[in-house]
Amino acid sequence: MKILPDDLFLIIDVQSDFCPGGALAVADGDAVVPVVNRLASRFDHVVLTQDWHPAGHSSFATSHPGAAPFSSIAMPYGPQTLWPDHCIQGTAGARFHPDLATDRAELVIRKGFRGAIDSYSAFFENDRTTPTGLAGYLRERGLKRVVMAGLATDFCVQYSALDARRLGFETAVVLSGCRAIDLGGSLAAATAAMREAGVTLVEEIA
Repeated sequence: MKILPDDLFLIIDVQSDFCPGGALAVADGDAVVPVVNRLASRFDHVVLTQDWHPAGHSSFATSHPGAAPFSSIAMPYGPQTLWPDHCIQGTAGARFHPDLATDRAELVIRKGFRGAIDSYSAFFENDRTTPTGLAGYLRERGLKRVVMAGLATDFCVQYSALDARRLGFETAVVLSGCRAIDLGGSLAAATAAMREAGVTLVEEIA
């Protein structure tokens, strides 16, 4: 795969709470940092996403008395996995990983800041209709393909990739720059869904 001038490199949620020692640590999550940094240096256009929850967010298990983390409940927009409190606005856990190179980012998309709805995708809230504005940004900038990496493969990366395809963008995921949570086979399901939607899955970009 050749990197083109109108490609966007989208770095998904490489934040301290998703890395070892964080509140919602993804196994080996910090291993994506050197891969992402190396890739970001090769693209002309880079955008970051940042999970940015208010305290007491509806997706937190602690907001539902008696509910266990990683259980699921029905929300008005569909099933919602309940998470440990994480990426709370202004906290150390919400910050980007300290080794993540962020200087070349042209835009930071914060998501999950609406207390009543979670937001996995870089493009939409979890109702799949409320936009973040990223699609309009890409179109106005004339960017044609979205290449992404980050955390986690089976949640925010997958949702972002599927929405990018739904919006008509060519989409690729660099798997060496991703790590998964893998709840009950969610990684295999995510991989299959992305392939079916026409997302290009590559291990690395030479």
